[in-house]
Amino acid sequence: MLLLGIDLGTSSVKVSVLDAATQKCVAAVQYPETEMEIISVSSGWAEQSPDHWWENVKQAILKCNATGLYDTKDIATIGIAYQMHGLVLVDKEQHVLRNSIIWCDSRAVKTGDEAFEHLGTENCLYHLLNSPGNFTASKLAWIKENEPAIYEKIDKVMLPGDFIAMKLTGDITTTVSALSEGIFWDFRSNSMSENLLRYFGFDQSVFPQIQPLFSSHGILKETVANRLSLKSGISVSYKAGDQLNNAFSLNVLQPGEVAATAGTSGVIYGISDQLKYDHQSRINSFAHVNYSAQKNRIGILLCINGAGIFNRWIKNLVGSNRSYAELNNAAAKIAPGSNGLHAIPFGNGAERMLNNQQIGAHFQNLDFNIHTEAHLVRATQEGVAFAFRYGLDIMRENGMNPTIIRAGKANLFLSEVFSQSFANVTGTSVEFYEGDGSYGAALGAGVGAGIFSDTTSAFNNRKPIDSVVPQDKNICEILYQEWREYLHEKLDSQNKINDLINIG
Repeated sequence: MLLLGIDLGTSSVKVSVLDAATQKCVAAVQYPETEMEIISVSSGWAEQSPDHWWENVKQAILKCNATGLYDTKDIATIGIAYQMHGLVLVDKEQHVLRNSIIWCDSRAVKTGDEAFEHLGTENCLYHLLNSPGNFTASKLAWIKENEPAIYEKIDKVMLPGDFIAMKLTGDITTTVSALSEGIFWDFRSNSMSENLLRYFGFDQSVFPQIQPLFSSHGILKETVANRLSLKSGISVSYKAGDQLNNAFSLNVLQPGEVAATAGTSGVIYGISDQLKYDHQSRINSFAHVNYSAQKNRIGILLCINGAGIFNRWIKNLVGSNRSYAELNNAAAKIAPGSNGLHAIPFGNGAERMLNNQQIGAHFQNLDFNIHTEAHLVRATQEGVAFAFRYGLDIMRENGMNPTIIRAGKANLFLSEVFSQSFANVTGTSVEFYEGDGSYGAALGAGVGAGIFSDTTSAFNNRKPIDSVVPQDKNICEILYQEWREYLHEKLDSQNKINDLINIG
């Protein structure tokens, strides 16, 4: 019996097929080969086409089938992981009304800040565990105010994973977890937030039916099954945001356990059994995949928008004709600290852990006489690692104190420079596991379809493949403090500019 997992990322779609009996990956692919476009028609905007997502999902499944490593009719169920916080709108015919406003889009920051103030900061944090910030609810409010003709046509509001499940099955459902990541969920009443809906003027009818996360979210349409050479009648039995799913794939389910990922964005994600929140909303709290009203399992999420995307940017700038592995090897030959070169990685929109400020990406101390392309690559990866430490310190302020972090051996963690810098500066060991988000989605589908009796049995064969432990902590601490001082200079400068603009 086989399990199919789909991971709808910002850069590509990944698909894995797992053997349910062994939890081993039978086949895995990525599509497209080049990274998916992010449409940015104005500064701070970021959109993608849901219809292009669907085409890429189909092509990824067909590409996986074409490996010939399994019988497609042995696939018993489908799971979906997806980029979080995106807004997808469809009409009554399930036609997409506009491009999705995706997670790193910053246009709704002001909308969310105004809601935070109007609803009351403590009231929002107590009930929603977050500021409305730049999340899905605020993005929908932006549509209501700025694109009223589109807003009037809305039949259903979805997150990206809900949309892919709809295309597979024709059914539209959502989960408490998805609603919490959109900042629609009141954790105290365990229902949609009436205060937020009333403030923004949203009709509850535009939101899909709520289903348990591990459950059937629809049956594969016969036309889709035929197109993808799959067995008709199988279910979509799992949907989760990518960071929740990444944690699930690493068996991070219980209080105190922590996962990390360093893909397009960088994330540390830990589990708490308390309804915890950061008073500045610099980190965020969502219902984890195993959350229930009876058993709190809250995912505490730190996000860095500019992680892998910064690494990709520097690759395109200095090494477009070389592989990531070649650039990583070149960076490894440079001493820690990159000969005084510091990189600030916040060039991908408003950063929640910086109170939604947009300070951009920066290099400090660039010397044309000594710094090479390899220095730029190393400084970039060290800068991302230092940003992780900055965010982890905020998590520590809020009671999350990991000694071991679990991560997939993928993306930036494929770089020895980044992995060692991450361990050194955070002071935590890292355990690495095989498999990406599509692996976790496939496991989740097995749980949701009842193929695994519970989440524990889904991880019977899950073992770490590698690890890294902190080294040279004193040197790294000095380098980090220099980097932190430079970051605060940029933040102070931006605050002064913002104050002048507000006065004006």
